[in-house]
Amino acid sequence: MKGIYALLIKVKRKVNIQIGKLGKFEFPKGWYLYIGSGKNGLEKRVKRHLRKKRNLFWHIDYLLSAPDTEIEKVWIKEGGKECSLAKRIAQTDIFKIPVPGFGSSDCRCKSHLFLICQKGKEINLLRENKLFLLDLNKEFDKFFKK
Repeated sequence: MKGIYALLIKVKRKVNIQIGKLGKFEFPKGWYLYIGSGKNGLEKRVKRHLRKKRNLFWHIDYLLSAPDTEIEKVWIKEGGKECSLAKRIAQTDIFKIPVPGFGSSDCRCKSHLFLICQKGKEINLLRENKLFLLDLNKEFDKFFKK
């Protein structure tokens, strides 16, 4: 299945991380939303992000491999364009861009990573854009076996 996903990431304490060639950045404690796509397999991409150990390839890999960071929730949508969602998010006051260019080195988006400034409001935005919240304990494999 091809599609897009959104990762709700909790950074439990301030961390300083080298994000590949993008540079070293400080990530304050808080909640972040990352927008990505699985053009060649949404299931494989999301499962890769959920693994504890992964090769550091994408910008998000560096953040997720840092201590005191974890994925709390995953939303997915069959089809869709990650850049359309990222641009829509960037235009709201619910989010701030913590690292310009994060996850968007292959497109013209300002970023694909957003710091959530108004926790809880991201849910409405994701629902309005027809993303489906996965229950990581129950529905993950069931959803992808459709």
